[in-house]
Formats: sequence, structure tokens, C-alpha cells
Amino acid sequence: MVHCPECQSTLSSSEDIAFEETEARTGFVRASKRFYTANCASCGMTIGSGVAGAKANGGGAT
Repeated sequence: MVHCPECQSTLSSSEDIAFEETEARTGFVRASKRFYTANCASCGMTIGSGVAGAKANGGGAT
């Protein structure tokens, strides 16, 4: 069984995790990929992260 390291909530289903897209900026350069964090749905603690797919227009302004 997996538990949140912060609040010890059981992480057993997709409802126990909240995925959030985070900004991918470094100074004035915008990244062309989407960055995500996986957070505990109970306390909000970030327990993982990743990169998925490309943003439309390479992350540039539309």
C-alpha cells in the first residue's frame, strides 16, 4: 500500500492524486513541453512530477 509521505493518506486510486500543469518558464524563454506535478488530493503535497507532450505553438504567445 502506498501512502503520502506528508499526511499518510492512502494513495490507492486516481481520485487520491491531483495532477496540475505547472508553468515551464526559465527567464524569458518558454518551454515547448507541458510539465505536471502529482499532488496528494488530501493535503496537496507534491509527490511526483513529469513532462508530457508538446504545447501548441511551441509554448509561445498566441
